[in-house]
Amino acid sequence: SGHEALEEFGKKWNNKYPMIQASWERNWNNLTEFFNYPKDIRRTIYTTNAIESLNFSLRKVTRNKSSFPDDDSIYKVMYLAIKNASVRWTMPIKDWGLAVNQFAILFDGRVPGFN
Repeated sequence: SGHEALEEFGKKWNNKYPMIQASWERNWNNLTEFFNYPKDIRRTIYTTNAIESLNFSLRKVTRNKSSFPDDDSIYKVMYLAIKNASVRWTMPIKDWGLAVNQFAILFDGRVPGFN
């Protein structure tokens, strides 16, 4: 089970990162709520996290640079990375139709257009 996996994680990492397991245990009900959804909804939720995607894009453009000549150069690099990332935000979400149908079933009457 997930809780057993968390215990195994704790055995390996608690000495180095003691707050991680404690935080997960305090918030276990909220964290595991995700797994109560059908697979199609979970896939849509975890693949559309815009913040994680943006952070990845920013790390990607700064990873190979150990330093920048001045502040303006880092601002320009970040600006272009955000501009490029924002193009993806207008693309359709993969399998959205399948996920929204699942939402309509789970949340009967609360999904607009599916009453």
